[in-house]
Amino acid sequence: MIETVLFDLDGTIIDTNELIISSFIHVFEQRESGPLTREQIIPHMGTTLEHQLQAFSGEEDVSHFVKAYRAFNSVHHDEMVRPFPHVNEVVERLHAHGLRLGVVTTKIRPSTMMTLEKFGLEPYMSAVVTVNDVEHPKPHPEPVLTAVEQLGCDPETTLMIGDSPVDIQSAKAAGVKAAAVAWSLKGVDKLQEYGPDYIINDMRDLYDIIGLHKE
Repeated sequence: MIETVLFDLDGTIIDTNELIISSFIHVFEQRESGPLTREQIIPHMGTTLEHQLQAFSGEEDVSHFVKAYRAFNSVHHDEMVRPFPHVNEVVERLHAHGLRLGVVTTKIRPSTMMTLEKFGLEPYMSAVVTVNDVEHPKPHPEPVLTAVEQLGCDPETTLMIGDSPVDIQSAKAAGVKAAAVAWSLKGVDKLQEYGPDYIINDMRDLYDIIGLHKE
């Protein structure tokens, strides 16, 4: 029985995919080896911003890239970001049914809270664990375990939902169940390599997993 649901943010409940890709392309548009492509960017999505920028630049100190990325991201956020279908409906119903809900993300806290508040999701999330709140981000178990501790929940009755291998890895390492979303840019085949307990094709699939009737 599932009593607690933890959500990744980007690419899972909030569609930031095109904003993220556009931001990286912008930052590296003058790269000597040529501009980044979607195919180069997508495999790294889900890890921390610093990790992605290091991978794309080959540099250890990426602070100047971080600044450029966040400047572009901030300007274009509102026009390019929206929740995935049925997210608000499902979150509200799970909360009303008494489930404990939380967010576990590799995003920084200010932009995480801005996004949750913008789309009316913040009041439903009793725990929000960002990259600022942990020493070891996903795929390490610490982010999921931190949410479990904050919520006072049982890992065995907790489900972590994400769009990236690091979400599945973090969940499994923390001893909670893992669900992967089929709308991930990584593709279902790639996510299945990491052994999720569930594949969610529609956010409303959660009703069956949890034992609620679809309305």
